[in-house]
Amino acid sequence: MRLHHSAGGAPARTRAAGRRRAGMLLAAAALVVTAIPAASAVAEPGAAATAYSGTQPYLNPRLPVKQRVADLLGRMTLAEKIGQMTQAERWSVNDDQTQITNLNLGSLLSGGGSAPAPNTPEAWADMVDGYQSHALATRLHIPLLYGVDSVHGHGNLVGATIFPHNIGMGATRDPALVREEARITAMETRATGPQWVFAPCVCVTRDDRWGRTYESFGEDPKLVQQMTVAVEGLQGSSTKDLARPDHVLATVKHYAGDGDTTYGTSTTNDYTIDRGVTITSHRRFAKVDLAPYVTAVQVHGVGSIMPSYSSVQWTDVPGSKPVKMSASKELLTDVLKKKIGFDGFLISDWDAITELPGDFAAQVRTSVNAGMDMFMQPNNAPQFIQALTAEVQAGRVKTSRIDDAVSRILRAKFELGLFEHPYTDRTNIDTIGSPAHRAVARRAVAESQVLLKNDNKALPLKPSQHIYVAGTNANDLGNQAGGWTVSWQGQSGNTAFPGTTLLQGIQQNAKNVTYSADAGASTDGYDVGVVVIGETPYAEGVGDVGVGGHTLNLSATDKANIDRVCSAIKTCVVVDVAGRPQIVTDQLPKTDAFVMSWLPGSEGAGVADVLFGKRPFTGKLSVTWPRSEAQEPINIGDKNYDPLFPYGYGLTARR
Repeated sequence: MRLHHSAGGAPARTRAAGRRRAGMLLAAAALVVTAIPAASAVAEPGAAATAYSGTQPYLNPRLPVKQRVADLLGRMTLAEKIGQMTQAERWSVNDDQTQITNLNLGSLLSGGGSAPAPNTPEAWADMVDGYQSHALATRLHIPLLYGVDSVHGHGNLVGATIFPHNIGMGATRDPALVREEARITAMETRATGPQWVFAPCVCVTRDDRWGRTYESFGEDPKLVQQMTVAVEGLQGSSTKDLARPDHVLATVKHYAGDGDTTYGTSTTNDYTIDRGVTITSHRRFAKVDLAPYVTAVQVHGVGSIMPSYSSVQWTDVPGSKPVKMSASKELLTDVLKKKIGFDGFLISDWDAITELPGDFAAQVRTSVNAGMDMFMQPNNAPQFIQALTAEVQAGRVKTSRIDDAVSRILRAKFELGLFEHPYTDRTNIDTIGSPAHRAVARRAVAESQVLLKNDNKALPLKPSQHIYVAGTNANDLGNQAGGWTVSWQGQSGNTAFPGTTLLQGIQQNAKNVTYSADAGASTDGYDVGVVVIGETPYAEGVGDVGVGGHTLNLSATDKANIDRVCSAIKTCVVVDVAGRPQIVTDQLPKTDAFVMSWLPGSEGAGVADVLFGKRPFTGKLSVTWPRSEAQEPINIGDKNYDPLFPYGYGLTARR
């Protein structure tokens, strides 16, 4: 899911266009909605329903959820059902929130960077509750489900605890820690209003040129399967936990094969691999790409799944052509819902159906018939409602398919306890960004660090040493957090959110520290040099290699900093802050120690904890480290496997 918003608001051009479009479409949709009788010809008998009295069975929390769903569904008109299948971005309704009521909207979301002003926990809770009041003003008082991308903490919220991205969490090889990270994320998210998160990503990344590599726990499906325990951290260990104020509905994504697409097959914008085509056999697809979803569904009972933008083309089916996941009845219904047994609901990605063939009506029809249940239509919810209504009335979408989708959505709302407690429970609001939560994040950072080289016992560092620190990434919170932090693409700098940089962590451990971002200061008189290299933030296909100058190769500045510091100071340690392996084959011999730090998030002191030996290095590579960019894709189990560092590699070091 994506969004071009910055913190606190949407770009004026995007907002204005979206509002004009939404206004026109709302009027058109209103004509369609008012033209449908309370019990239309396509709705089941009794859909007119009696007026709300507070005694209907669906309002009785003592009844089984299945019975409550059936009772409520039987009272709903077609318009009310299709409204439940519709999710809009909050900006499209913010100026006229009566749209939530008039369209019977089932869900809203905050995309990346879509936040209230001020961006505080209280403002978030007030905002979500305000939207909720309009949902409760509908005839049947069906509460709103509010979703947000909490992919490494409640990243849209300034002041939230920001954990390492998944690729670093995979390097910890610590499922219990992943579960705890997810539990904290759930607590901080729900305390501000959203009851639903678009996480975790259980993609299996098979090509580090992908701009979403850091969202994956790793290249081995077995490792990713272990880390699906994040679902349990988010949702709790049983269905009853969902209604608690410290849990949220989880979404595993992006079903399936999004990390396994072939370089050069993307047709979106100038992307090279994101949203491309997974060219594979059914057998390999099941082994590599489907495996984490089976675990998430059958072991952890995940409540929602987001299909991928990507396509699948079968090598074992003669004449097979790429089919978008949002259009694949084979994979959404036959495999996921029937074979695997998924009984939650499917939510499309941001405007994803518009990438399907045909006009908008055909796109809607194709996806809903394939098995999609809720549609993320950020700026055109009225148009979606109008189109789906027409498709049902024309008989091209069966009412039974609508009923199945709505039943799945309602079930989640009942299990979340939203009918009993629709407004934000702020019990845990004071725990957001608390020292206890940040301590867990700091531990996660330490466990995620991977020591790839340590000659001459360069590490651990000693507090008594005179230390020269170089590199912009040593003192940049935004760079060390990466994308999906306060904004969709993330941002460089130290002003967007609170935290501790790597440099500050080093300074907390040693008194004699000099920092020179460009390595321009004199290097005389130092015992050890620490050069911090890496990437700047990006998200999704914007970070694909070949897009916007992105490459796995080090920047000229990083190479120059390594050359200058490592040639001048006897002991030289290089720390790489990046969302994927970078090509360091030529630079590695110049270093005494090399550490992969990944994207550690807000708690940079965790890096210093292992650099100084307060915690041992225990991290292991969650992806294979290539010798060159041309070696991609390279994965454990390949023939002629000859990487710079193999999957699972990682040295240990302690004081």
